Amino acid sequence: MRILIIEDHPDILANLYGFFEPKGHVLDSARNGYGGLSLASQNAYDVIILDVMLPGLNGLEFCSRLRSELHNDTPVLMLTARDSLQDKVAGFDSGADDYLVKPFSLVELEVRLKALVRRAGGKSATSSVLRFGDIVFDPDTMEATRASVPVPLTKTGYTILRCLLHDAPRIVPREALESAVWGDDRPDSDALRTHIHALRQALDKPFPFPMLRTIPGVGYRLALPDAPI
Repeated sequence: MRILIIEDHPDILANLYGFFEPKGHVLDSARNGYGGLSLASQNAYDVIILDVMLPGLNGLEFCSRLRSELHNDTPVLMLTARDSLQDKVAGFDSGADDYLVKPFSLVELEVRLKALVRRAGGKSATSSVLRFGDIVFDPDTMEATRASVPVPLTKTGYTILRCLLHDAPRIVPREALESAVWGDDRPDSDALRTHIHALRQALDKPFPFPMLRTIPGVGYRLALPDAPI
């Protein structure tokens, strides 16, 4: 399974990684709801493990926005220390599919996750090919081309390109790109600018017109040659 974990408690997060990764599951994680929304908007997951008590955007708000704004129907299992009927009803009303009270058994958690995936159709998460203009990117193979010419990038470059293609031609705020690349551990230096420069060299320099545009003070976007500045 490909699992998105949204949990701010470092010990719980470490336990989940220690249990699931050796079994061959692929994990992504965020420590707040906003980071979780960003990852859910950019990637396909089989299931989401969601803590209810999160800083900033709590689990109920995350789940509601996941369903209403992203139109994402990935199964969600909520983790919480609250076990009242009212709390469980609130979780299900927000769009959750299952509810597990802390402390919990990791074995039971895995069984519940597998059941959610089966009920969702039993299909593993897949990422569709992203296209904009003459740029094509396949997240499954990590291969990018422009005008059928291979565009070699670093892992970070591919992550940035995927984010830009997902929202193209809309502007992607620099904060969203930093979150996608570094999660909550964003570097103090302007490392994003360095990676954008490398992406621009590979994506634009060999071709007749640039597609990667900087929106000063806001972020970046991909645009066709006839698009307004």
